[in-house]
Amino acid sequence: MVTAGYEPRPTVLEREFNTRHWGKPMTLHGVRRWLLGETMPDHKKLATLAKWLGISIQELGYSDVPGTHQVHERQPIWNEGLGYQDRELFEIYLSLPIPKRRLAREMILAIARANAAEEANAADSRKRP
Repeated sequence: MVTAGYEPRPTVLEREFNTRHWGKPMTLHGVRRWLLGETMPDHKKLATLAKWLGISIQELGYSDVPGTHQVHERQPIWNEGLGYQDRELFEIYLSLPIPKRRLAREMILAIARANAAEEANAADSRKRP
């Protein structure tokens, strides 16, 4: 973390990790245990950490010797059905600063909630005679 320009504190690690990882967020206690070496992140979390810090997974968790092996994370299954426009949109999203990503995410979630409410209203109106 220091080499990447971050202070090696649990609060910093929790914030930076949770803004980049698409899975279940980590708790402050959980990342503290990582920093103390009490637990090891799973392979998906290691991949997120390695990408964020700009190092290989091996350097991060498995070896002191950089470049001895290369492990590539498999693309998620949801990615297989996307067209080029959707992929381009995700790449643009990922290139945004974290605060702007949060804003975009909140907008998408608001649109999704509005759409779900519209669908529920339409289903209710079809049920009524």
